[in-house]
Amino acid sequence: MQIYVVKQGDSIYDIANTFGSSVEDIVSANELDLNQQLVIGQALVIPIVGEFYFVQPGDSLYTISQQYQISVSELASINAIDPNQPLAVGFRLYIPEQDRVLIESNAYVEPIGDTVSGTLINATEKHADKLTYLAPFSYQVNRDGTLAPPPLANLLEIANRNDAALMLVVTNLEEGAFSDELGSLIVNDRAIQETLLDEIVTTAQALGYRDVHFDFEFLPPNDREAYNQFLRTAKSRLSEANLLMSTALAPKVSADQEGPWYEAHDYQAHGEIVDFVVLMTYEWGYSGGPPMAVSPIDQVERVVDYALSEMPAEKIMLGQNLYGYDWTLPFEPGGEFARAISPQQAIALARDYNQAISYDPVAQAPYFQYFDQEGSEHEVWFEDGRSIDAKFNLIKEKRLRGISYWKLGLAFPQNWILLTDRFDIKKFT
Repeated sequence: MQIYVVKQGDSIYDIANTFGSSVEDIVSANELDLNQQLVIGQALVIPIVGEFYFVQPGDSLYTISQQYQISVSELASINAIDPNQPLAVGFRLYIPEQDRVLIESNAYVEPIGDTVSGTLINATEKHADKLTYLAPFSYQVNRDGTLAPPPLANLLEIANRNDAALMLVVTNLEEGAFSDELGSLIVNDRAIQETLLDEIVTTAQALGYRDVHFDFEFLPPNDREAYNQFLRTAKSRLSEANLLMSTALAPKVSADQEGPWYEAHDYQAHGEIVDFVVLMTYEWGYSGGPPMAVSPIDQVERVVDYALSEMPAEKIMLGQNLYGYDWTLPFEPGGEFARAISPQQAIALARDYNQAISYDPVAQAPYFQYFDQEGSEHEVWFEDGRSIDAKFNLIKEKRLRGISYWKLGLAFPQNWILLTDRFDIKKFT
């Protein structure tokens, strides 16, 4: 796959001609409407085998070969050029398809209310074949240790039909929020734990879940060791039932990081106890905070590097958002929350308000501003092919277990086509 950023004057026809692709393939891959204009700064994925590289000032065949991990002689031979001659700026080099890496992928799916919407069903149908795990969110723990299941409709059937293993997500959510009181009760009361683990094993075996995933958040800091001990107890019980066990971890950069979301999450202990973890490497930019990238690559990498100091790479799944936010300016703490939007919606907003899309090279994320019809200023940060490819490169560079998406239901076609281009996805059957 080729990632191309739209420039002034571009048309789909010109882009297709440049890369030897077709208009139909580009439209399909990016879910475009031929009747709508492209947006300056919009990232497109171009369906070709391999990719093209256009020589930049200062480039040499050697530096390009290093970038793509291919020998100078092979690069020269493929492009029928003399390896001893300098390259002209703008010259088009063909880069052959790279070997794909085998990883695991997961996606949470969160029904809202008591039903599973058609949008969620359609998204699950569309992408389950690209998933190792599908994680309905969530089974909430009652105060007596019993489980309150989410609505499932035919999600389990879709997962089974696409060989996506089921992940049973268990949370300390209560009345729509993570409860420190409920979480503390669970990790400290042995009778509640026995009931909970009985319910989990019974549910998992009845419905065909393969992994049990604990997402206990906002735990009191002094329950750190109690949570660790609960996980040890749970692991012993779940292993007897031939179930995998995983946990979600807040995005920490040190063992002693302070804050209610971080202190009870012990990376070292989780790395020793569970089969794998999901790092929640998103929400730096969040709905109640100031506008910024949701998952800036520099911050994501800091979390990954800390996690690697506490556990092996093969136990780490990188968390990744499938959404962005639209903030109304000026930002005021405690004021209006930002609106969550899909990458496709973000591009449509930029088109509707005739705004070019910019790209932050540090965060490696796209953004733009606009004024709405009432005259209010907005700032939008979202994900595109470039930003997701940066995360894919991090996964390959650090040799992580895989990627975990929060969450299905928001359209981001570039992610899925790049995922299957860059990786082979592990299946259990």
